[in-house]
Amino acid sequence: MPRERTDTLIVGGGQAGIAMSEHLGRAGVPHIVIEKNRTAEAWRTGRWDNLVANGPAWHDRFPGMAFDDCHPDAFVSKDRMAQYLVDYAAMIGAPIREGVEVLSAARLDGPGGFLVTTSDGQIEAQRIVAATGAFQHPVIPPILPETAPVQHLHSFHYKSPDQLPDGAVMVVGAGSSGAQIADELNRAGRKVFLSVGPHDRPPRRYRGRDNVWWLGVLGLWDMAAPQPGTEHVTISVSGARGGQTMDFRRLTGEGVILTGRTSGYADGILQFDDDLPRNIAAGDANYTSVLDMADAYVARTGIDLPEDPAARAVYPDPACLTDPVRALDLAAEGVSAIIWATGFRQDFSWLKLDAFDAQGAPIHQRGSSVEPDVYFLGLPWQSRRGSSFLWGVWHDARHIADQIEIQRAYQRYEGEAAVVQPAAE
Repeated sequence: MPRERTDTLIVGGGQAGIAMSEHLGRAGVPHIVIEKNRTAEAWRTGRWDNLVANGPAWHDRFPGMAFDDCHPDAFVSKDRMAQYLVDYAAMIGAPIREGVEVLSAARLDGPGGFLVTTSDGQIEAQRIVAATGAFQHPVIPPILPETAPVQHLHSFHYKSPDQLPDGAVMVVGAGSSGAQIADELNRAGRKVFLSVGPHDRPPRRYRGRDNVWWLGVLGLWDMAAPQPGTEHVTISVSGARGGQTMDFRRLTGEGVILTGRTSGYADGILQFDDDLPRNIAAGDANYTSVLDMADAYVARTGIDLPEDPAARAVYPDPACLTDPVRALDLAAEGVSAIIWATGFRQDFSWLKLDAFDAQGAPIHQRGSSVEPDVYFLGLPWQSRRGSSFLWGVWHDARHIADQIEIQRAYQRYEGEAAVVQPAAE
């Protein structure tokens, strides 16, 4: 069977792959997008039923298409976001092949480029863009044994309260997913415990403007990537029910019981670190710092925005904060399920190249790998703070398309370096 050939193979048909296809298409670069499931599959099945985008519709989108069926300040549902990406791919004519899995990719000897083996045959590509993103394999820390007498699942597999057995629920991890799931379960009448680690806690809106606007005018979306290994910062923010600042003291007033980081388990008892007051205080400091920067911006620019003293009001400290829970007897508290909102790991095992560090993370500069003609897209902090977001990945894709075009121009050159005679003495 003859091998198919293309200039650039994009692996992944989510937001990163679609953005990459748009820019390569504009540049006239022949390419194929391979997606092992369906376009935007993570938005379809890798989220809980009531999830909405964490940013408003006017902001969380690609530049080339607006959401024409909702208010600009609305937070669209996961299903609407999936349909948006499908519609966008159709609008730009992205050559996506669904249901095709990449099994391996290795460098070709002699002619250069790569031999990519897929579930539907082999493809020779001059370049590869790994656009599989950062949320590939759910991670559950090895704290509870499989034999523990509770149902436990990752937030990736959580769908709704009705999915869980009757009883109390322990949610481990208080980033955007964990905090929202704990809130949803509590509103559904469940007794909820929430394990809170270090986090940033931005205001949802302040002085009449959404957090995404403040990040933009304050230049925080363009914050440069930190040092390798320090990129992950847990952010607790929500667009649920029209958007509300995620305040953990407020959650406790509504019934949620907070604990520190989950650190161990023995004989039916879950154990926690004594770091809850410290984690809450650091989150509060992050929140206040954004308000302070926003106020300074208003004073400096003279922009007419209303004052917002209510944003600085502080709920009283709950008992679980002044006297933190250090251990939880799951049976005694009636805990029937544990949801682990504990993040994901990347998997580039299909890419048979020396392009990764000892932890398996790509070695790259703004997405350009140390391996020639290999690119990564959709990584957290790939070039800036905004890289993981819909609009941010679009701009990172434009940069990678520029790098591909530069390399194509060099490879088209067929001349020779001139031999310059030395000047006469």
